[in-house]
Amino acid sequence: MADRVHPQDSPPVSGESQTTSSQQPAIVQNPPPQPLSEKPVPPPGTYVIRIPKDQVYRVPPPENAHRQDQFIRRKHRRSRCCCCFCWLIGFIFILIVLLGIAAGVLYLVFRPEAPKYTIDGIAIRGMNVTSPSSAEEVSPEFDVTVKADNPNDKIGIRYETDSSAEIFYNDVRLCNGALPAFYQPSNNVTVFKTVLRGNGIKLRSGDRSALLEAQTKRKVPLTVSLRAPVKIKVGSVQTWKITVKVDCDVTVNELTAQAKIVSKHCNYNVDLW
Repeated sequence: MADRVHPQDSPPVSGESQTTSSQQPAIVQNPPPQPLSEKPVPPPGTYVIRIPKDQVYRVPPPENAHRQDQFIRRKHRRSRCCCCFCWLIGFIFILIVLLGIAAGVLYLVFRPEAPKYTIDGIAIRGMNVTSPSSAEEVSPEFDVTVKADNPNDKIGIRYETDSSAEIFYNDVRLCNGALPAFYQPSNNVTVFKTVLRGNGIKLRSGDRSALLEAQTKRKVPLTVSLRAPVKIKVGSVQTWKITVKVDCDVTVNELTAQAKIVSKHCNYNVDLW
């Protein structure tokens, strides 16, 4: 009969025999008792945990990661655009400085002078204003002689097509036409003629009376307006088209083919663009 094994903390029951030497007793030990926790487990609930400010770290939520990447890329693009803009401004500034230096050198070398223009003669046909009762429409023809003076030593002037010439009395245009195209070398004076025509020009009674009175006084005021696109030639180099504008106040003694210029005054300027 096998002996009973009692737990370590229970005393053996009296009357029970000991195990024989031929059988190994099966010893079963209970695990040592766990020590009781010193702090009691708090019951479940809601708690407020206070952390010092210097230990608080702001971490963006995962859904904002895409926005953060877009902001960083936009910032890099902005910085690259600013760099490109600064480079462009610097390049333009350097280019302007170089052009100014080149213009100064060219001016010192060639000493350019503005050409001079004047009206040398006007022959008039078809202006019948002998009386206020004449026909309302006139078809005049003006033969205008223009003198162009190029005083430059090393600069030639090439007169292009698409020019215009007009003659006005007050605000009434009497005739119009074009100037001839030609090349004027340096240190040259060129005199050329151009024919300007008007067709069916209507004169108000006041203008007709004023013309008749001016012709009686032998002082008829006219305005000659010339526009000529030119190219300046320096050696083998030519500039872009530059528009020469000439406005002359001319007074003639009569409106006939034998008209003579009593007085004249011309203003001229250049439109570079």
